[in-house]
Amino acid sequence: MAVRNIITLPDPLLRKKSAAVERIDAELKALADDMLETMYAAPGVGLAAVQVGVPRRLIVLDATSKEEEHRPLVLINPEIVELGAEMRVYEEGCLSIPDVRLEIERPATVKVRYLDREGRPQELAADGLLATAIQHEIDHLNGKLIIDFLSRLKRDIIVRKFKKQAKSVKAPEKGSDKAPDKAPDKAPDKAPDKAPDKAPDKAPDKASEKGSDPAGLTP
Repeated sequence: MAVRNIITLPDPLLRKKSAAVERIDAELKALADDMLETMYAAPGVGLAAVQVGVPRRLIVLDATSKEEEHRPLVLINPEIVELGAEMRVYEEGCLSIPDVRLEIERPATVKVRYLDREGRPQELAADGLLATAIQHEIDHLNGKLIIDFLSRLKRDIIVRKFKKQAKSVKAPEKGSDKAPDKAPDKAPDKAPDKAPDKAPDKAPDKASEKGSDPAGLTP
């Protein structure tokens, strides 16, 4: 298993609808194992394959607390078949949108149909944090992010912020090795390039019930 790089805004892949998994083989199982390793390292409670650059309908989850043993879940081609009528608000974060946390209202219960890592059809009824995490990660498979719950104005502000950060951390272009034919008569008026801003510290991809349970969600 290996920890993979998690892509972040403004990577356009996050807006791509993930394709269905057609074959469960050793390569897919290795991807699932790497995703779990990456999720635990973040740390978070959920991760979608597209967040590690693979737009396939695969998510991994583990909504247990620190005091409990890990209970990893691998859901292949997950499909929500039922949403509960009761709503619940959690403060959600996303590994692909570091340092952004939003209070989001979602159905408190969910029933999902999927294939497990052996290709066997399964159905899971979940509530609380796990229900929120499942909905969050399936949103990722459909190109939806937690910022889509905001107004367009607020969403655009966050997107612009991440675009600016992405530009600031790009490596400068390599200068030409060729010596200038003539020294400039006058120093250029252009100010030196600003040093890149420090990349934001990676925030835990967590969601928590308002005022309580922490959770790392990637949508």
